[in-house]
Amino acid sequence: MTNTMKFAKAEFDVLRKYNKDYAVSYVIEPFEKEILSLCEKFGLSGQSGGSAPSSAYGISEAIKKLLLQEPITPMTGLHEEWGKVSEGLWQNKRCSALFKEVDGKCWYLDAIVWKSGKIGFSGAARLILNNTEETYFSKQYVKSFPFTPKTFYIDAIRPNGKDGDLFIKDHRQLEKVFKYYDKY
Repeated sequence: MTNTMKFAKAEFDVLRKYNKDYAVSYVIEPFEKEILSLCEKFGLSGQSGGSAPSSAYGISEAIKKLLLQEPITPMTGLHEEWGKVSEGLWQNKRCSALFKEVDGKCWYLDAIVWKSGKIGFSGAARLILNNTEETYFSKQYVKSFPFTPKTFYIDAIRPNGKDGDLFIKDHRQLEKVFKYYDKY
């Protein structure tokens, strides 16, 4: 038994003994066997004090994404990744927020979330700059493949209260969006 496995087993013992009412125990305990197996495999992998943190982080991020049914590698854009949803529109099988139009243009539905206070919104927000008004959408075009989905959080305000239109608070925040995406 590796040191990693010994540590993990001891932590599960503490969890069972002292934290019966702790909500996390009800989530973690059913997966104890699998978690301990992973800890033993990790302990046998030859990680050093220098490599263990980055390896553990990579493994935990991959597991998190897979449990949330998110891709762990970039979208390729290849034909087999797409399923037809309607005439002229395909949806990516690995990333359900990624769509392709008949002309081949692809857009990511969650490219921008408009943040107003603690609440996030999808949809449209307006920008008035130099007496010109322009509308920006949450969905944006993918520049190229391979593509890794990325969501940008852009500050917005509702000057007329909670039911009013959204306005972009600082247009400079859009610069990072359009380094990554083409405007929809």
